[in-house]
Amino acid sequence: MEGAPEKVMEAAAEAAEEVGAEPLVGMLDLVLLTLLAGVSIYYFFLRDGNKKEDVPAIKSFTISPTQLQSRPNDNSFVSKMKSSGRNVVVFYGSQTGTAEEFAGRLAKEATRFGMKGMVADPEECDMSELSQLAEIENHLAIFCVATYGEGDPTDNAQEFYEFLQNGDEQLEGVQYTVFGLGNKTYEHYNAMGKYVDKRMAELGAYRVYDPGMGDDDANMEDDFITWKDAMWPKVCEFFGIDAQARDINMRQYKLTVHENYDPSRLFTGEIARLNSLKIGSQRPPFDSKNPLMSEITVNRELFKGGDRNCMHIELNIEGSRIRYDSGDHVAVYPTNDSSIVNRLIELVGEEPDKVITLTNVDEDSSKKHPFPCPCTYRTALSHYVDIASLPRTHVLKELAEYTTDAAEKEKLLLMSGTSEAGKAEYQRWIVHDVRSIVHILEDLPSCKPPLDYLCELLPRLQARYYSISSSGKLYPNTIHVTANVLKYVTPTGRTNKGVCTTHLHQLKPDNGLKYHVPIFVRKSQFRLPSKPQTPVLMIGPGTGIAPFRGFIQERSHQKEEGKSVGETVLYFGCRNKERDFLYEEELTAYRDSGLLKLYVAFSRDQPEKVYVTHLLEENKAEVWRIIGVENGHVYVCGDAKSMSRDVNAVITKICQTEGGMIQSEAELYVKKMINTKRYSSDVWS
Repeated sequence: MEGAPEKVMEAAAEAAEEVGAEPLVGMLDLVLLTLLAGVSIYYFFLRDGNKKEDVPAIKSFTISPTQLQSRPNDNSFVSKMKSSGRNVVVFYGSQTGTAEEFAGRLAKEATRFGMKGMVADPEECDMSELSQLAEIENHLAIFCVATYGEGDPTDNAQEFYEFLQNGDEQLEGVQYTVFGLGNKTYEHYNAMGKYVDKRMAELGAYRVYDPGMGDDDANMEDDFITWKDAMWPKVCEFFGIDAQARDINMRQYKLTVHENYDPSRLFTGEIARLNSLKIGSQRPPFDSKNPLMSEITVNRELFKGGDRNCMHIELNIEGSRIRYDSGDHVAVYPTNDSSIVNRLIELVGEEPDKVITLTNVDEDSSKKHPFPCPCTYRTALSHYVDIASLPRTHVLKELAEYTTDAAEKEKLLLMSGTSEAGKAEYQRWIVHDVRSIVHILEDLPSCKPPLDYLCELLPRLQARYYSISSSGKLYPNTIHVTANVLKYVTPTGRTNKGVCTTHLHQLKPDNGLKYHVPIFVRKSQFRLPSKPQTPVLMIGPGTGIAPFRGFIQERSHQKEEGKSVGETVLYFGCRNKERDFLYEEELTAYRDSGLLKLYVAFSRDQPEKVYVTHLLEENKAEVWRIIGVENGHVYVCGDAKSMSRDVNAVITKICQTEGGMIQSEAELYVKKMINTKRYSSDVWS
């Protein structure tokens, strides 16, 4: 636009000439037009040339660099350790909370030996920083890791597991030890603990102390105490520090009682975020920290008599975007029995509706509260604290400090110690007699611990997992659950009840009453073969039938779609045909349609007991044809302590008698089936 300023000036002159008849007015107009032209020229053509780059016209504020530098990255555990002077980090891989509890105990005990520890969730850490631990003097990384499923890592340790598998990170100079949590009744006993120990060493890290392996089938607590009590002196010797444990205050949280509070700001059972369980305002995706409040649309009794109960429950997931496959698990967050909650509050003489906050005394800890706060004691004991489990020995030791009777105090200290007599007494009085914290306080009346300390000491109430008993292809909007209601009399004459099944059993929709429970789905490796024509052999007595109901539904759906479906064989077992033959009508209908070959063992309908293993032996030729000739898949679901072991033994024996193998060959054949996912187990102890 060259010459534009000149054209504006010419236009102004022409305008002045046109009004020349009245000089005074014309001169004023000329001045105004000239000013207007000047402003226009500046605005359109000169202003950008005088503009200073990146200088804002408004006042700005800056943050002090020292403040920024002093705050470590949220997922940088090494930065946190350096900034807070810590030298021990305890990572946990936990599915039910036990490994996390052990990690917390180890971090606290580090303080007693002159060290400073922190607990870390590997899912929330940048584990590629492990090599940087070598920069911290006298450092130690402890891995408390549980094994889940068929030798798999827990959900929160999955990324760490993949890091170890795929990474080529060199960990020279990193010092570590491992405690694994497992169960010897499972095929892959402590596989994760063994793998972490082996892989850390392969990457160059130095094992300060031999790994410990806890067995939940025996006495996990005893295994843990024995290991840690031997581990700490060796660590102290390695670091060249005094191995004498100091007797210090081990309280981790301080109590705040709220006299004035906004009721709308209190947690009432939410897992993480306030008001996240509010029906009608929930947002996906749904997971362990953001569970769906699912409506119970069906809750019916499956048993046809007797004093036991088995529930068939249907959970509505319509519109939630939750997807599941046959074999997956649904997790349900339970609520403690209100009568037990009230009894515990009564025993310690506290106010149930007192509003509290428990705050970590360690300001650098990533875990500010043991559970969502603020809340009432009633809420904490109903939704967050496990008050029905058997207290571990470290809890008994702390209880002794609040016990006035000498004999009762001596008993608690004995059971919390490491002597053989103390271990035997703990096994008898706590484990065999199945005493919860309520039972202990009832039987030791001089023991009066503060309720806030109990909330700190006792573990978090965990979600309960159930094998889904439906197919997502047939029932995309509902999840079916098949569960026995746990109820038994203890040696002390008390009646103990399952926390979650007792809660669910009470939630029966009727006359417009609606009940909701917090749920999420956990994916499983327990899967039907990818090819529908592959034969399957399913063994599931009792509620072990749950995933197989989904499998059968899916095979039926595939058949209706015109697909070629292989032989589908089910071995089911129960006590009596007339009382507890679960889903009898459904199963016989599938059998009559030609889809299912059904074998049922009724253990108590005749003088001699008959189990599924007996039927497998009777049909050994067919079993071998399916697994040895046709390369079929075997699935086992149910009790891990005896049933799954017995089934494994029978399958191994059939490989010998029908497959012509010697014992070692048969064992190797079954092991290969397991490793290639042709023999899968979904079992519990």
